[in-house]
Amino acid sequence: MNSVLTALRVFEEVALAQPIGLSELSKRLDVPKSTVQRCLRTLADAGWLRTAPANPGQWVITGRAFSLGSAMSSGDELRRVALPELGRLQSETGETVHLAVPDGNELVLIERLDSAHQLRAFLALGTRLPLHAASTGKAYLASLPDDRIEEFLSDGLVSVTDHTVTDPDTLRREIADIRARGYAVTEQGLHEGIAAVAVALRGRSGVVRGCFSISGPASRLTPDLYAPYGTKALAARDAIERFLP
Repeated sequence: MNSVLTALRVFEEVALAQPIGLSELSKRLDVPKSTVQRCLRTLADAGWLRTAPANPGQWVITGRAFSLGSAMSSGDELRRVALPELGRLQSETGETVHLAVPDGNELVLIERLDSAHQLRAFLALGTRLPLHAASTGKAYLASLPDDRIEEFLSDGLVSVTDHTVTDPDTLRREIADIRARGYAVTEQGLHEGIAAVAVALRGRSGVVRGCFSISGPASRLTPDLYAPYGTKALAARDAIERFLP
């Protein structure tokens, strides 16, 4: 935990003082250079920091922080409208409910209503979800026009787990199924041992504002529950969409 807190301190200091070098960071934080260097490399590998173009010895934050802040801000109204119904859905199913908003070719998790079970699905707020691996991502993909889907598929599908769909034709068939029944299902595509059922939320203009999922251990959220949970999710969707602008 100390290493995580140190990394956060490093990120915050770079954000406040950018561009800034290793020695100055070490001095300001009163942390050994070797520790600061490890944090910088870890944050860079995760996409949060990069070296300054004009001076590779100094560090700046990337656009990822601004992107996340924008996504979280745009989801404030959606969160306010959706939370009552999502809370009811969580109580009815007993599983974790996640709410995410689109951000480019990913979704960003903006809300999580936790299951009371000790064994439960968990994603940290701010987590970026690949569209082809997450149930919410597949629900979002199914809402897009075919040309946008083909554009997404042209970039290739990276495996997240051994169960992630990486074959474009398989994903196309899944998208057709999602459009037909209204909800998406993913079994261990994003995390091993986790299954989820998800739907998209559209505003009055027809544009998808966000997606939410019911997620739980695959040992508990079994295939016989996909249809009943999908029906519950669609009912919650309809109730939420009545109040979306």
